[in-house]
Amino acid sequence: MGTQYSHLSNFERCRLFEWYHYQKKSIREVSRLLNRSHSTISRELKRNKYDYYVPTYYPHPAQMYYEVRVRERAKRVKLKSVEAQRYVTDKLKLGWSPEIIAGRIKFDKTLPNVSHEAIYQYIYKNEPSLIVYLARQHKKRKKKYPTRKTKTVWGQRCSILDRPDDINLRKNFGHWESDSVESSDRKCALNVLLERVSRVCHITKLPSKKALATSNAICKKLSIYPPSSCLSITYDNGSENTEFKKVEAILKNKSYFCEPYHSWEKGAVEQINGLIRRYYPKKTNFSKVSHQQLKKVEEQLNNRPRKCLGFKTPNEVYNELGGALPIRI
Repeated sequence: MGTQYSHLSNFERCRLFEWYHYQKKSIREVSRLLNRSHSTISRELKRNKYDYYVPTYYPHPAQMYYEVRVRERAKRVKLKSVEAQRYVTDKLKLGWSPEIIAGRIKFDKTLPNVSHEAIYQYIYKNEPSLIVYLARQHKKRKKKYPTRKTKTVWGQRCSILDRPDDINLRKNFGHWESDSVESSDRKCALNVLLERVSRVCHITKLPSKKALATSNAICKKLSIYPPSSCLSITYDNGSENTEFKKVEAILKNKSYFCEPYHSWEKGAVEQINGLIRRYYPKKTNFSKVSHQQLKKVEEQLNNRPRKCLGFKTPNEVYNELGGALPIRI
């Protein structure tokens, strides 16, 4: 049998009717012929009997019952207990997220356990007035789209778990992190590069978030440095980074990738992204931002004292470690 359960099809119900009703096969024989669990067949026969003179299992009424149940399933109230509904409502008004509520309700033995997904469905289907208490307050739930297919070159990635300790501990100069900041129109984007020791950053406006535009921007920005100042780059798993092999060939460096959904593993560049957002908040359309404006922001960030640098600026630390090499943007 397969490991993933699927509902009986109309064809299987017709086979079940013929083998069980006419050929008088046992439930276990039918289950073997259909490659199903015998409990699935038994449950199907019990719950889908049609009262036609004598209650009997028929395939077409059984299929009709199944389709009705599927339609009605989405209409059911997810939190049947009034106490659970009251608990969820009270905690949402306190600023708790559905995940926190679902995790905390387990401590109250008088209330049934609920998942955060059930809470979201309850809010959007039964109590839309509670949407205002959610962090994002989306009027409609966003659809979950299938995962994008990426190139086979992804199989050649080197995990951040294999990154040497001297990089992790920021002992050597020349190791970078890369990330993207998306525009509100989802057409253009920013590529942000940050050196892990000095915190020197470079911001490049991209015509699109495609891999080719990203790799070209990285090569252009880092090619001004000597090879000893560009030893590795750490990326996340976004599709814009699929051309990392091209960057390696041009810059002669090493690439590392965060674990899936662990973008915090390159926290230095994520922090710079937060500072960039102070100048350009979310919903900013970067197509309307000039290269000169971005260069000015870059200069301000590179001359901003950082607590992690002992209140020195990234430019000052870079000049100390890089031998006073000029930073040409």
